Amino acid sequence: MKGLQYILFFLLFHFHANAQKEIALRAADTTRTVINPNAPAKAAFYSAIFPGLGQAYNKKYWKIPIVYLGLGIGLYSYTWNQGKYHNYRDEYKRRLAGTADPNHPIYGEKSDDWVIRGQKFHQRNRDLSALITAGIYIFNIIDANVDAHLMQFNVNDNLSVKPDLNQNEIDYKYNYGLTLTYNF
Repeated sequence: MKGLQYILFFLLFHFHANAQKEIALRAADTTRTVINPNAPAKAAFYSAIFPGLGQAYNKKYWKIPIVYLGLGIGLYSYTWNQGKYHNYRDEYKRRLAGTADPNHPIYGEKSDDWVIRGQKFHQRNRDLSALITAGIYIFNIIDANVDAHLMQFNVNDNLSVKPDLNQNEIDYKYNYGLTLTYNF
């Protein structure tokens, strides 16, 4: 109970001491910046029309190769699995028609079940590649939109969040926390 009284006394003394501070405004603190509310929508639209164009609009040029690398890998994986799927499907169709080559270097000694499993495997990977490629395309649009929004966010020395480590004067234990500072 006594510890609670010390804490209450400390908080009241702290707030009373801080309440008597004088606030001074500087001309640099009151300047206004013009915010274009259409910029995020424009960046998202550019990225939707041509992937990477929204990142160029936001002047984040280093993101453009990442977008094209992700889309390129997704499309390559899709086409490779599509080709393998068609190879297995064509082999299965030849086996059903009775025209399969028993001396084929890849499929000759394999069973029908093995061919069906290979066909399903590549079909599933093809579909997954299409979903991942679509996700990367959508992420490209979202990234351009969020980046344009964050460019309008005011970050200066008046607002700061930093970790704080203080030693308690009563029991000499360390107190951990975050300090949120806003200077007027």
